[in-house]
Amino acid sequence: MRQKLAFCSALLTSVSLITPMQAQQVPAPKTAAEVKSTPPGTIMTKEYVGMVGRFAYVWGWPLVNNLNRALAVEKLPEPGRIGGVIPAGPPGYVSMLTDYIDAAEHFVTCPNQDTVYGAGYQRLDTKPVVVQVPDFGERFFTYQITDARTDSFASIGKQYGTKPGFYLLVGPNWKGDLPSGINAVYRSQTDLAAIFPRVFQDDTPEDKIAIQPLLNQVMVYPLSEFDGKMKTKDWKKTPAFPSPWETKGETKWVIPEKFFDQLPQIMKDIPPLPGEESLYNMIQSVLDGAASDPQMKASLTQAAVAAEEELIKPLFEFRNNGRPVGNGWTSPPNGARWGTDYLSRAATARSNMYDNAPEETRYIYTDFDSTGQRLSGANRYTVTFAKGQTPPVNGFWSLTLYNKEHLFEPNSLNRFSLGTKSKALKFNSDGSLTLYYQNESPGPDKEMN
Repeated sequence: MRQKLAFCSALLTSVSLITPMQAQQVPAPKTAAEVKSTPPGTIMTKEYVGMVGRFAYVWGWPLVNNLNRALAVEKLPEPGRIGGVIPAGPPGYVSMLTDYIDAAEHFVTCPNQDTVYGAGYQRLDTKPVVVQVPDFGERFFTYQITDARTDSFASIGKQYGTKPGFYLLVGPNWKGDLPSGINAVYRSQTDLAAIFPRVFQDDTPEDKIAIQPLLNQVMVYPLSEFDGKMKTKDWKKTPAFPSPWETKGETKWVIPEKFFDQLPQIMKDIPPLPGEESLYNMIQSVLDGAASDPQMKASLTQAAVAAEEELIKPLFEFRNNGRPVGNGWTSPPNGARWGTDYLSRAATARSNMYDNAPEETRYIYTDFDSTGQRLSGANRYTVTFAKGQTPPVNGFWSLTLYNKEHLFEPNSLNRFSLGTKSKALKFNSDGSLTLYYQNESPGPDKEMN
C-alpha cells in the first residue's frame, strides 16, 4: 500500500470589487516606532536564536561590562580606595588618588602612569551631581564623563578651555530648579553615568607635592549639597576597602552564562539611539521568547559562550582594535563617540575600557615589533625619535608598556611609561631620543630612559 504525504495550506482572503480610482496606497512608516517587528509567538529556529544572540552579545557586551563595574562599587559607604589602590565610591561622588595608580590595579586594563586618576559611577535621574573644577592653571586635566553606552556627553578639560567652577550633570528624566552659580548643565541620555577625572603629574618629587592642593579640590557631590562654595577633601585620608577580586588579569566583568539574564534590564534602562529601534525590537522578540521557553534560553546561553570565545576574545589584541596607522600600530578614531559602531565599542571595552574622546586623547597601540614579531618580555626593545620628532601634543605624550594582560608589570623602578612626565630623559648627541623597554637595566647611564 502506497503512502502519500499531504501538504495543506489555507489561504483566507477578503476580496471586494473596487475601481482603480478607489485603490489606496499603503502608508509608509513615518517614524521608527511605526516599523513592524516580529510578532509575538513567532516560531524561531535554534539557528535564528543563535544568530540574534551572537549579535546581541557583541552589541551589549560593553553595556553589561559597564553596568557590572558600577554595581561592584555602589554599596560602598563613602569614597575611598578598593584594595588601597582603586578609587571608588557610591553614586553621588568620586574618589581621587593622590599619585599614579599602583601596579596592583586590576579593575581596568591599560591604565596610564602620567595622570592622577579619580572615578565614580552616578545615577543622575535620582541623584544629579555637581562637578567641581579647580583652577588648574597650565596643568593638563580632563574629566571623562560618559553615559551607560560609554559615549561622552560632557566636555570638561584644558583642551576645551573649561573655566574653574561648578558644572551640573543630570539624567534624561531629571526635572528641577537650577541654582545660581552653576556654569553649565550637561544631560546624560541614560540614568547611569561615569566620571573619571585625570590630572597630569610629572615624575618629580616637587610636582607630587605641588599637585595635592588641586587634587583636594577635585570633587563631585549631589546637587543637594551644593552651596556655591568650593569644597575640599584630603584624599590621602580616605579609607581603604577590602578587594573582593583576586584575579591574574583584569576582573572578569561579563559572565557569558549570565549575560542574557542581565540584558533585559540593560535594554529597559538604556533607550535606543535614533535608528536602533528595529535592532531593539529584534533582540527583544528573542528575549521574550526565551523568557517562556527553556530550550530557547539554552540556545541563547550557548550563543553567548561561543560569542565570548569567537568574537570578543580576539578583540583583546590591539591589532584588532581601530584602524591601521602605519608600522603595525592601530588607533581607534572615535573613542567615546561610538554611536552605532558596535565593533569598535566592543573592542575597546575588551582591550582598554573607557577611552577618552579623540579631541582629548589619541590611543595608538601595537602588539608587534618592527619585524612583525609578537612583543615579548624576553627581548630588548628600543624606540627612537629623531631630533625634534617627539609626538606633537598640546598636553602630554607617553609610551606605556603592558604585560600580556594589558596591565602594569611590577618592576624595581616602579616605572611603566616614559614621556612628557619624565623630566630626566637623556637625549642622544645628535638630538634624537632613544627609549629602552626591556626586563633589565640598559646601564646606569641609560636607566632614566
